[in-house]
Amino acid sequence: MTTEAVTHTTLGDGSIAELAETLRGELIGPDDPRYDEARAIWNGAHDRRPTLIARCAGVADVTRAVEFARSEDLVVAVRGGGHSIPGFSTCDGGIVIDLSPMRGIRVDPETRTARAQPGLTWSEFDHETQAFGLAVTGGLVSSTGIAGFTLGGGIGWLMREHGLACDNLVSADVVTADGRLVHASADENAELFWGLRGGGGNFGIATSLEYRVHPVGPTVLAGAVFYPGERAAEILRFYREWTEAAPDELTTLVSLATAPPAPFLPEEWHGRPVVVIPALYAGPLQDGERAVRALRELGDPVADLIGPMPYTAMQSLLDPLWAPGAHNYFKAGWLRGLDDEAIETLVRYHRNVTSPTTEIHVHHMGGAVARVPADATAFGDRRAPFLLNITASTPTADGYGEAVAWAQELHGAISPALTGGAYVNFLSAEGPERVQAAYGADTYARLVALKDAFDPTNVFQLNQNIPPSRS
Repeated sequence: MTTEAVTHTTLGDGSIAELAETLRGELIGPDDPRYDEARAIWNGAHDRRPTLIARCAGVADVTRAVEFARSEDLVVAVRGGGHSIPGFSTCDGGIVIDLSPMRGIRVDPETRTARAQPGLTWSEFDHETQAFGLAVTGGLVSSTGIAGFTLGGGIGWLMREHGLACDNLVSADVVTADGRLVHASADENAELFWGLRGGGGNFGIATSLEYRVHPVGPTVLAGAVFYPGERAAEILRFYREWTEAAPDELTTLVSLATAPPAPFLPEEWHGRPVVVIPALYAGPLQDGERAVRALRELGDPVADLIGPMPYTAMQSLLDPLWAPGAHNYFKAGWLRGLDDEAIETLVRYHRNVTSPTTEIHVHHMGGAVARVPADATAFGDRRAPFLLNITASTPTADGYGEAVAWAQELHGAISPALTGGAYVNFLSAEGPERVQAAYGADTYARLVALKDAFDPTNVFQLNQNIPPSRS
Protein backbone atom coordinates (compact mmCIF):
# COMPACT_ATOMS: atom_id res chain seq x y z
CA MET A 1 0.00 0.00 0.00
CA THR A 2 1.38 3.39 -0.93
CA THR A 3 1.94 6.05 1.69
CA GLU A 4 2.31 9.26 -0.27
CA ALA A 5 2.01 12.38 1.85
CA VAL A 6 -1.20 14.37 2.07
CA THR A 7 -2.11 17.48 4.01
CA HIS A 8 -3.28 16.70 7.55
CA THR A 9 -5.48 18.73 9.82
CA THR A 10 -3.19 20.56 12.23
CA LEU A 11 -3.69 19.42 15.79
CA GLY A 12 -1.75 20.46 18.85
CA ASP A 13 0.38 17.79 20.50
CA GLY A 14 -1.27 18.64 23.80
CA SER A 15 -4.80 17.98 22.56
CA ILE A 16 -3.73 14.69 20.98
CA ALA A 17 -1.99 13.61 24.17
CA GLU A 18 -5.06 14.53 26.19
CA LEU A 19 -7.27 12.38 23.94
CA ALA A 20 -4.85 9.46 24.18
CA GLU A 21 -4.87 9.65 27.98
CA THR A 22 -8.66 9.52 28.14
CA LEU A 23 -8.99 6.42 25.93
CA ARG A 24 -8.94 2.88 27.26
CA GLY A 25 -8.13 1.82 23.71
CA GLU A 26 -5.35 3.06 21.46
CA LEU A 27 -4.73 6.26 19.54
CA ILE A 28 -2.63 5.80 16.42
CA GLY A 29 -1.12 8.58 14.30
CA PRO A 30 1.05 8.73 11.18
CA ASP A 31 4.29 8.38 13.17
CA ASP A 32 3.18 5.12 14.78
CA PRO A 33 4.82 2.01 13.22
CA ARG A 34 1.37 0.40 13.16
CA TYR A 35 -0.18 3.26 11.18
CA ASP A 36 -0.19 1.70 7.72
CA GLU A 37 -1.72 -1.51 9.03
CA ALA A 38 -4.27 0.39 11.12
CA ARG A 39 -5.42 2.64 8.28
CA ALA A 40 -5.85 -0.15 5.72
CA ILE A 41 -9.37 -1.28 4.93
CA TRP A 42 -10.66 -4.34 3.11
CA ASN A 43 -11.22 -2.54 -0.21
CA GLY A 44 -7.78 -1.85 -1.63
CA ALA A 45 -9.19 0.73 -4.04
CA HIS A 46 -9.14 3.28 -1.20
CA ASP A 47 -5.78 4.46 0.13
CA ARG A 48 -6.49 7.14 2.74
CA ARG A 49 -4.36 8.80 5.39
CA PRO A 50 -6.35 9.88 8.45
CA THR A 51 -4.77 12.20 10.98
CA LEU A 52 -5.79 9.92 13.86
CA ILE A 53 -7.18 6.44 14.34
CA ALA A 54 -8.98 5.88 17.63
CA ARG A 55 -9.21 2.16 18.35
CA CYS A 56 -12.09 2.15 20.79
CA ALA A 57 -12.27 -0.36 23.61
CA GLY A 58 -15.79 0.60 24.69
CA VAL A 59 -18.61 3.11 24.67
CA ALA A 60 -16.67 5.67 26.68
CA ASP A 61 -13.95 5.70 24.03
CA VAL A 62 -16.50 6.17 21.26
CA THR A 63 -18.11 9.07 23.10
CA ARG A 64 -14.76 10.72 23.76
CA ALA A 65 -13.67 10.32 20.13
CA VAL A 66 -16.89 11.92 18.88
CA GLU A 67 -16.52 14.82 21.31
CA PHE A 68 -12.90 15.33 20.25
CA ALA A 69 -13.79 15.26 16.55
CA ARG A 70 -16.42 17.92 17.08
CA SER A 71 -14.19 20.14 19.18
CA GLU A 72 -11.41 19.97 16.57
CA ASP A 73 -13.75 20.12 13.57
CA LEU A 74 -12.44 16.82 12.19
CA VAL A 75 -14.03 14.72 9.48
CA VAL A 76 -15.30 11.49 11.08
CA ALA A 77 -15.06 8.03 9.54
CA VAL A 78 -16.53 5.09 11.44
CA ARG A 79 -15.04 1.65 10.95
CA GLY A 80 -16.65 -1.61 11.97
CA GLY A 81 -15.64 -4.55 9.79
CA GLY A 82 -14.04 -2.17 7.29
CA HIS A 83 -15.56 -3.68 4.13
CA SER A 84 -17.02 -0.39 2.90
CA ILE A 85 -17.13 -0.53 -0.90
CA PRO A 86 -17.13 3.31 -1.22
CA GLY A 87 -14.29 3.65 1.31
CA PHE A 88 -16.40 5.41 3.92
CA SER A 89 -14.66 3.57 6.78
CA THR A 90 -11.55 5.71 6.31
CA CYS A 91 -10.69 9.28 5.39
CA ASP A 92 -7.94 11.75 4.58
CA GLY A 93 -6.97 14.18 7.32
CA GLY A 94 -9.76 13.33 9.76
CA ILE A 95 -10.28 10.78 12.51
CA VAL A 96 -11.22 7.13 12.08
CA ILE A 97 -13.31 5.89 14.98
CA ASP A 98 -12.34 2.23 14.79
CA LEU A 99 -14.79 -0.11 16.50
CA SER A 100 -12.96 -3.32 15.58
CA PRO A 101 -11.68 -3.97 19.13
CA MET A 102 -15.29 -4.03 20.40
CA ARG A 103 -16.15 -7.70 19.79
CA GLY A 104 -18.24 -8.79 22.74
CA ILE A 105 -21.36 -10.92 22.24
CA ARG A 106 -23.88 -12.54 24.56
CA VAL A 107 -26.31 -15.15 23.25
CA ASP A 108 -29.45 -15.97 25.21
CA PRO A 109 -30.77 -19.30 23.90
CA GLU A 110 -33.90 -19.04 26.05
CA THR A 111 -35.15 -15.77 24.57
CA ARG A 112 -33.40 -16.44 21.24
CA THR A 113 -31.65 -13.11 21.23
CA ALA A 114 -28.04 -12.07 20.80
CA ARG A 115 -26.53 -8.77 21.87
CA ALA A 116 -23.32 -7.93 20.03
CA GLN A 117 -20.79 -5.15 19.79
CA PRO A 118 -20.13 -3.47 16.43
CA GLY A 119 -16.57 -4.71 15.87
CA LEU A 120 -17.72 -8.29 15.30
CA THR A 121 -17.60 -9.92 11.90
CA TRP A 122 -20.22 -12.42 10.85
CA SER A 123 -17.82 -15.34 11.25
CA GLU A 124 -17.36 -14.36 14.90
CA PHE A 125 -21.07 -13.79 15.44
CA ASP A 126 -21.98 -17.14 13.85
CA HIS A 127 -19.36 -18.95 15.91
CA GLU A 128 -21.20 -17.95 19.08
CA THR A 129 -24.80 -18.32 17.93
CA GLN A 130 -24.23 -21.68 16.23
CA ALA A 131 -23.08 -23.11 19.54
CA PHE A 132 -26.80 -23.00 20.36
CA GLY A 133 -28.07 -23.88 16.86
CA LEU A 134 -29.14 -20.27 16.24
CA ALA A 135 -28.46 -17.70 13.52
CA VAL A 136 -29.70 -14.53 11.91
CA THR A 137 -29.30 -13.32 8.33
CA GLY A 138 -25.61 -12.47 7.98
CA GLY A 139 -23.16 -11.41 5.31
CA LEU A 140 -22.52 -13.28 2.08
CA VAL A 141 -18.84 -13.02 3.02
CA SER A 142 -18.07 -13.95 6.62
CA SER A 143 -15.43 -11.24 7.13
CA THR A 144 -18.13 -8.56 6.72
CA GLY A 145 -18.76 -6.52 9.86
CA ILE A 146 -22.18 -6.90 11.47
CA ALA A 147 -22.89 -3.21 12.13
CA GLY A 148 -22.75 -1.46 8.76
CA PHE A 149 -24.29 -4.54 7.16
CA THR A 150 -27.29 -4.44 9.49
CA LEU A 151 -27.82 -0.67 9.48
CA GLY A 152 -27.96 -0.68 5.68
CA GLY A 153 -30.43 -3.58 5.50
CA GLY A 154 -28.54 -6.86 5.38
CA ILE A 155 -29.21 -9.43 2.65
CA GLY A 156 -27.92 -12.97 3.10
CA TRP A 157 -28.60 -16.69 2.92
CA LEU A 158 -31.44 -16.67 5.47
CA MET A 159 -33.32 -13.61 4.21
CA ARG A 160 -36.20 -15.28 2.39
CA GLU A 161 -37.07 -17.33 5.46
CA HIS A 162 -36.09 -14.98 8.31
CA GLY A 163 -35.94 -11.53 6.72
CA LEU A 164 -33.12 -9.04 6.42
CA ALA A 165 -30.65 -8.49 9.25
CA CYS A 166 -32.34 -5.16 10.01
CA ASP A 167 -35.73 -6.90 10.24
CA ASN A 168 -34.30 -8.94 13.11
CA LEU A 169 -32.82 -5.99 14.99
CA VAL A 170 -34.56 -5.75 18.38
CA SER A 171 -32.71 -2.75 19.79
CA ALA A 172 -29.52 -0.73 19.52
CA ASP A 173 -27.42 1.56 21.70
CA VAL A 174 -26.22 4.59 19.75
CA VAL A 175 -23.70 7.35 20.46
CA THR A 176 -25.16 10.46 18.86
CA ALA A 177 -23.39 13.45 17.31
CA ASP A 178 -23.59 15.39 20.58
CA GLY A 179 -21.96 12.57 22.55
CA ARG A 180 -25.09 11.15 24.18
CA LEU A 181 -25.74 7.41 24.49
CA VAL A 182 -29.33 6.61 23.58
CA HIS A 183 -31.24 3.37 23.39
CA ALA A 184 -33.46 2.68 20.39
CA SER A 185 -36.16 0.04 20.16
CA ALA A 186 -39.82 -0.28 19.27
CA ASP A 187 -40.64 1.21 22.69
CA GLU A 188 -37.89 3.81 23.11
CA ASN A 189 -36.77 6.34 20.50
CA ALA A 190 -38.96 4.44 18.08
CA GLU A 191 -38.38 6.82 15.18
CA LEU A 192 -34.61 6.44 15.53
CA PHE A 193 -35.09 2.67 15.67
CA TRP A 194 -37.05 2.88 12.41
CA GLY A 195 -34.23 4.86 10.77
CA LEU A 196 -31.46 2.58 11.99
CA ARG A 197 -33.04 -0.30 10.09
CA GLY A 198 -31.93 0.66 6.60
CA GLY A 199 -30.81 4.27 7.05
CA GLY A 200 -27.17 3.36 7.61
CA GLY A 201 -24.80 5.21 9.92
CA ASN A 202 -26.37 8.61 9.40
CA PHE A 203 -27.71 9.08 12.93
CA GLY A 204 -24.92 7.97 15.22
CA ILE A 205 -22.52 5.16 16.05
CA ALA A 206 -24.15 1.90 17.09
CA THR A 207 -22.23 0.48 20.05
CA SER A 208 -24.53 -2.47 20.72
CA LEU A 209 -26.94 -4.35 18.49
CA GLU A 210 -29.54 -6.80 19.80
CA TYR A 211 -30.86 -9.39 17.34
CA ARG A 212 -33.65 -11.90 17.24
CA VAL A 213 -31.98 -15.21 16.27
CA HIS A 214 -33.59 -18.33 14.85
CA PRO A 215 -33.05 -22.09 14.94
CA VAL A 216 -30.73 -22.80 12.01
CA GLY A 217 -28.36 -25.72 11.46
CA PRO A 218 -25.82 -26.58 12.58
CA THR A 219 -26.16 -28.62 9.35
CA VAL A 220 -28.05 -27.19 6.39
CA LEU A 221 -28.61 -28.17 2.78
CA ALA A 222 -26.40 -25.69 0.92
CA GLY A 223 -23.61 -25.20 -1.59
CA ALA A 224 -23.38 -24.24 -5.25
CA VAL A 225 -23.85 -25.69 -8.72
CA PHE A 226 -21.56 -24.61 -11.56
CA TYR A 227 -22.66 -24.73 -15.21
CA PRO A 228 -20.77 -23.83 -18.39
CA GLY A 229 -20.84 -20.14 -19.26
CA GLU A 230 -22.20 -20.81 -22.76
CA ARG A 231 -25.43 -21.97 -21.10
CA ALA A 232 -25.93 -18.63 -19.33
CA ALA A 233 -29.03 -17.56 -21.27
CA GLU A 234 -30.67 -20.96 -20.76
CA ILE A 235 -29.84 -21.02 -17.05
CA LEU A 236 -31.13 -17.49 -16.49
CA ARG A 237 -34.42 -18.27 -18.24
CA PHE A 238 -34.74 -21.39 -16.09
CA TYR A 239 -33.93 -19.34 -12.98
CA ARG A 240 -36.60 -16.79 -13.85
CA GLU A 241 -39.30 -19.48 -13.94
CA TRP A 242 -37.94 -21.68 -11.16
CA THR A 243 -37.77 -18.92 -8.56
CA GLU A 244 -41.44 -18.03 -9.04
CA ALA A 245 -42.39 -21.16 -7.10
CA ALA A 246 -39.34 -21.38 -4.83
CA PRO A 247 -40.20 -21.95 -1.14
CA ASP A 248 -39.32 -19.18 1.29
CA GLU A 249 -36.79 -21.43 3.01
CA LEU A 250 -34.66 -21.37 -0.16
CA THR A 251 -32.37 -18.40 -0.83
CA THR A 252 -30.31 -18.38 -4.03
CA LEU A 253 -28.46 -16.13 -6.41
CA VAL A 254 -27.00 -16.45 -9.90
CA SER A 255 -23.39 -15.42 -10.51
CA LEU A 256 -22.06 -15.00 -14.02
CA ALA A 257 -18.39 -15.47 -13.28
CA THR A 258 -15.03 -16.84 -14.35
CA ALA A 259 -14.11 -20.18 -12.79
CA PRO A 260 -11.40 -19.66 -10.16
CA PRO A 261 -8.44 -22.04 -9.87
CA ALA A 262 -10.16 -23.88 -7.05
CA PRO A 263 -9.47 -27.54 -6.23
CA PHE A 264 -13.18 -28.39 -6.28
CA LEU A 265 -13.43 -27.43 -9.99
CA PRO A 266 -11.98 -29.49 -12.85
CA GLU A 267 -8.65 -27.98 -13.89
CA GLU A 268 -9.74 -27.68 -17.51
CA TRP A 269 -12.44 -25.21 -16.40
CA HIS A 270 -10.12 -22.84 -14.55
CA GLY A 271 -10.30 -19.38 -16.11
CA ARG A 272 -13.36 -20.17 -18.23
CA PRO A 273 -16.82 -18.51 -18.02
CA VAL A 274 -19.26 -20.27 -15.70
CA VAL A 275 -22.73 -19.78 -14.27
CA VAL A 276 -22.76 -20.36 -10.51
CA ILE A 277 -25.92 -20.79 -8.43
CA PRO A 278 -25.21 -20.82 -4.68
CA ALA A 279 -28.15 -21.91 -2.52
CA LEU A 280 -29.12 -22.44 1.10
CA TYR A 281 -32.26 -24.14 2.38
CA ALA A 282 -33.23 -23.01 5.88
CA GLY A 283 -35.30 -26.06 6.78
CA PRO A 284 -35.19 -29.87 6.99
CA LEU A 285 -32.53 -31.45 4.78
CA GLN A 286 -34.93 -33.74 2.96
CA ASP A 287 -37.17 -30.82 2.06
CA GLY A 288 -34.13 -28.94 0.81
CA GLU A 289 -33.18 -31.81 -1.46
CA ARG A 290 -36.59 -31.61 -3.10
CA ALA A 291 -36.42 -27.82 -3.36
CA VAL A 292 -33.15 -27.82 -5.34
CA ARG A 293 -33.79 -30.95 -7.41
CA ALA A 294 -34.78 -29.11 -10.60
CA LEU A 295 -31.68 -26.93 -10.35
CA ARG A 296 -29.43 -29.98 -10.09
CA GLU A 297 -31.17 -31.85 -12.92
CA LEU A 298 -30.40 -29.33 -15.66
CA GLY A 299 -27.67 -31.73 -16.75
CA ASP A 300 -23.92 -31.71 -17.31
CA PRO A 301 -22.78 -29.39 -14.50
CA VAL A 302 -19.16 -28.39 -14.24
CA ALA A 303 -19.48 -29.20 -10.54
CA ASP A 304 -22.32 -29.86 -8.11
CA LEU A 305 -21.32 -28.93 -4.57
CA ILE A 306 -24.79 -28.83 -2.98
CA GLY A 307 -25.26 -31.12 -0.01
CA PRO A 308 -25.45 -31.18 3.78
CA MET A 309 -22.83 -28.86 5.28
CA PRO A 310 -22.33 -26.77 8.40
CA TYR A 311 -24.12 -23.44 8.25
CA THR A 312 -20.82 -21.74 9.05
CA ALA A 313 -19.24 -23.43 6.02
CA MET A 314 -21.86 -21.90 3.75
CA GLN A 315 -21.38 -18.53 5.42
CA SER A 316 -17.69 -18.64 4.51
CA LEU A 317 -18.01 -20.43 1.16
CA LEU A 318 -17.30 -17.30 -0.89
CA ASP A 319 -14.56 -15.91 1.38
CA PRO A 320 -11.61 -17.03 -0.79
CA LEU A 321 -13.00 -14.95 -3.67
CA TRP A 322 -13.18 -11.79 -1.54
CA ALA A 323 -9.80 -11.53 0.15
CA PRO A 324 -8.75 -8.16 1.60
CA GLY A 325 -6.67 -5.79 -0.49
CA ALA A 326 -8.28 -6.31 -3.89
CA HIS A 327 -9.74 -3.31 -5.71
CA ASN A 328 -13.55 -3.50 -5.66
CA TYR A 329 -16.40 -1.44 -7.11
CA PHE A 330 -20.12 -2.21 -7.05
CA LYS A 331 -22.84 -0.96 -9.38
CA ALA A 332 -26.25 -2.22 -8.36
CA GLY A 333 -29.99 -1.80 -8.81
CA TRP A 334 -33.33 -3.48 -8.28
CA LEU A 335 -34.57 -5.53 -11.24
CA ARG A 336 -38.25 -5.49 -12.21
CA GLY A 337 -37.74 -8.99 -13.54
CA LEU A 338 -35.59 -11.04 -15.87
CA ASP A 339 -37.11 -10.47 -19.28
CA ASP A 340 -35.38 -11.85 -22.36
CA GLU A 341 -33.80 -8.50 -23.23
CA ALA A 342 -32.27 -8.16 -19.76
CA ILE A 343 -30.97 -11.71 -19.95
CA GLU A 344 -29.40 -11.05 -23.35
CA THR A 345 -27.68 -7.96 -21.96
CA LEU A 346 -26.28 -9.82 -18.95
CA VAL A 347 -25.01 -12.66 -21.14
CA ARG A 348 -23.38 -10.29 -23.64
CA TYR A 349 -21.47 -8.43 -20.95
CA HIS A 350 -20.48 -11.67 -19.25
CA ARG A 351 -18.75 -12.68 -22.47
CA ASN A 352 -16.80 -9.41 -22.52
CA VAL A 353 -15.79 -9.18 -18.85
CA THR A 354 -12.45 -7.40 -18.40
CA SER A 355 -11.22 -9.15 -15.25
CA PRO A 356 -11.47 -12.79 -14.11
CA THR A 357 -12.51 -11.69 -10.61
CA THR A 358 -15.35 -9.47 -11.87
CA GLU A 359 -18.84 -11.00 -11.58
CA ILE A 360 -22.51 -10.30 -12.24
CA HIS A 361 -24.84 -11.28 -9.40
CA VAL A 362 -28.62 -11.63 -9.55
CA HIS A 363 -30.09 -12.14 -6.07
CA HIS A 364 -33.55 -13.66 -5.70
CA MET A 365 -35.51 -11.55 -3.22
CA GLY A 366 -39.10 -11.93 -1.99
CA GLY A 367 -40.22 -14.26 0.77
CA ALA A 368 -39.91 -12.78 4.26
CA VAL A 369 -38.23 -9.67 2.82
CA ALA A 370 -41.35 -8.74 0.88
CA ARG A 371 -43.74 -9.51 3.74
CA VAL A 372 -42.45 -6.65 5.90
CA PRO A 373 -44.57 -3.50 5.34
CA ALA A 374 -42.77 -0.87 3.27
CA ASP A 375 -42.99 1.76 6.02
CA ALA A 376 -41.97 -0.54 8.89
CA THR A 377 -38.26 0.18 8.35
CA ALA A 378 -36.16 2.65 6.36
CA PHE A 379 -35.03 -0.09 3.97
CA GLY A 380 -35.70 0.71 0.32
CA ASP A 381 -37.54 -1.42 -2.24
CA ARG A 382 -38.96 -4.66 -0.83
CA ARG A 383 -41.13 -5.38 -3.86
CA ALA A 384 -38.50 -6.04 -6.53
CA PRO A 385 -38.12 -9.75 -7.32
CA PHE A 386 -34.39 -9.52 -8.01
CA LEU A 387 -31.39 -7.43 -7.02
CA LEU A 388 -28.61 -6.92 -9.56
CA ASN A 389 -25.08 -6.35 -8.29
CA ILE A 390 -22.25 -5.83 -10.77
CA THR A 391 -19.04 -6.47 -8.85
CA ALA A 392 -16.01 -5.05 -10.67
CA SER A 393 -12.87 -6.39 -9.04
CA THR A 394 -9.16 -6.67 -9.77
CA PRO A 395 -6.43 -8.07 -7.52
CA THR A 396 -4.41 -4.84 -7.84
CA ALA A 397 -4.84 -1.42 -9.44
CA ASP A 398 -3.91 -2.92 -12.82
CA GLY A 399 -7.04 -3.07 -14.96
CA TYR A 400 -9.27 -1.59 -12.25
CA GLY A 401 -10.32 1.43 -14.32
CA GLU A 402 -11.35 -0.81 -17.20
CA ALA A 403 -13.35 -3.03 -14.84
CA VAL A 404 -15.19 -0.04 -13.39
CA ALA A 405 -15.96 1.33 -16.85
CA TRP A 406 -17.29 -2.09 -17.90
CA ALA A 407 -19.56 -2.21 -14.82
CA GLN A 408 -20.92 1.27 -15.45
CA GLU A 409 -21.54 0.46 -19.11
CA LEU A 410 -23.43 -2.72 -18.21
CA HIS A 411 -25.52 -0.83 -15.67
CA GLY A 412 -26.46 1.71 -18.32
CA ALA A 413 -27.28 -0.98 -20.87
CA ILE A 414 -29.60 -2.84 -18.53
CA SER A 415 -31.25 0.27 -17.05
CA PRO A 416 -34.60 -0.35 -18.83
CA ALA A 417 -35.01 -3.44 -16.62
CA LEU A 418 -34.16 -1.58 -13.39
CA THR A 419 -36.57 0.25 -11.09
CA GLY A 420 -34.17 3.17 -10.61
CA GLY A 421 -33.68 2.39 -6.92
CA ALA A 422 -30.72 0.72 -5.25
CA TYR A 423 -29.66 -1.22 -2.17
CA VAL A 424 -27.56 1.21 -0.12
CA ASN A 425 -25.04 -1.41 1.01
CA PHE A 426 -24.20 -2.08 -2.63
CA LEU A 427 -23.85 1.57 -3.63
CA SER A 428 -20.44 2.96 -4.43
CA ALA A 429 -19.82 6.70 -3.96
CA GLU A 430 -22.45 7.81 -6.49
CA GLY A 431 -23.82 11.04 -5.09
CA PRO A 432 -27.00 12.32 -3.43
CA GLU A 433 -29.41 11.53 -6.27
CA ARG A 434 -28.62 7.83 -6.07
CA VAL A 435 -29.06 7.87 -2.29
CA GLN A 436 -32.45 9.55 -2.63
CA ALA A 437 -33.48 7.04 -5.28
CA ALA A 438 -32.46 4.17 -2.99
CA TYR A 439 -35.06 5.22 -0.43
CA GLY A 440 -37.83 6.87 -2.42
CA ALA A 441 -39.29 10.29 -1.74
CA ASP A 442 -41.43 9.55 1.34
CA THR A 443 -38.84 7.49 3.20
CA TYR A 444 -36.08 9.94 2.32
CA ALA A 445 -38.07 12.91 3.68
CA ARG A 446 -38.64 11.01 6.93
CA LEU A 447 -34.92 10.23 7.14
CA VAL A 448 -34.02 13.90 6.66
CA ALA A 449 -36.29 14.81 9.58
CA LEU A 450 -34.54 12.18 11.68
CA LYS A 451 -31.15 13.53 10.63
CA ASP A 452 -32.27 17.01 11.69
CA ALA A 453 -33.11 15.64 15.12
CA PHE A 454 -29.98 13.57 15.77
CA ASP A 455 -27.21 15.00 13.58
CA PRO A 456 -28.17 18.53 12.46
CA THR A 457 -24.57 19.49 11.59
CA ASN A 458 -23.88 16.28 9.61
CA VAL A 459 -21.04 15.01 11.79
CA PHE A 460 -21.71 11.54 10.39
CA GLN A 461 -21.41 12.29 6.70
CA LEU A 462 -19.06 9.54 5.52
CA ASN A 463 -21.82 7.13 4.58
CA GLN A 464 -24.54 7.05 1.95
CA ASN A 465 -25.29 10.45 3.32
CA ILE A 466 -28.67 11.96 4.14
CA PRO A 467 -27.77 15.63 4.74
CA PRO A 468 -29.83 17.57 7.28
CA SER A 469 -32.30 20.01 5.80
CA ARG A 470 -30.27 23.00 7.03
CA SER A 471 -27.38 22.04 4.78
